[in-house]
Amino acid sequence: MMTQPHLVYFADPMCSWCWGFAPVINAIRGRYGERLLVRLIVGGLRPGTTEPMDEAAKARTRGHWEHVRNASGQPFDFSFFDRARFVYDTEPACRALVVARRRSMADAFDLLAAIQRAFYTGNEDVTNPVVLAGIAARLGFNANQFRDTLCSDELGAETWQDFAITQQAGITGFPTLIASSGTEHEYALVTEGFQPAARLVPALGRWLGDTSLSGAAALAG
Repeated sequence: MMTQPHLVYFADPMCSWCWGFAPVINAIRGRYGERLLVRLIVGGLRPGTTEPMDEAAKARTRGHWEHVRNASGQPFDFSFFDRARFVYDTEPACRALVVARRRSMADAFDLLAAIQRAFYTGNEDVTNPVVLAGIAARLGFNANQFRDTLCSDELGAETWQDFAITQQAGITGFPTLIASSGTEHEYALVTEGFQPAARLVPALGRWLGDTSLSGAAALAG
């Protein structure tokens, strides 16, 4: 257990609102560094999906992407919607983050950013283990080893443990950010859903000056 103030970030690399939130979580980590460690838990937006997207699903997803773009300013490659029979299974990308997290939390966040950019702005198929291993290789991982680990039963079980933690915490949407003072086995909600950096970064700074859970809970108000 962490004994200092920290955050837990529940995210899915194929959640468009998490892509919108990416500059915010990066700003938090960049501003506060080791004073406020951030732990990444993969939430599992649509793990195990097997049915290809139909036109109605594409229309709903496109609407989400447009909303995120307007709210956050993040770029999107809408040529994604020209794909035929795309299966929106988020488990492989979540697995990839768990592989990276085994090396370090910083590596997990770096890979999260890389997968998001590849998917949302590069229209790469991040449900494909070969593609994911290639993205990881850009960050210094051995592509073959990464792919083998990604596809292992042990790694799958570890990933689904993250999904179980998310469900047990009562989290139903992403991004979700919770805070702990580090002195109790209790957490307070910081945000469930997108919030701009201009709001969260200063508020977290104030909380660090008074690291009580009541202070953290006030951030969600």
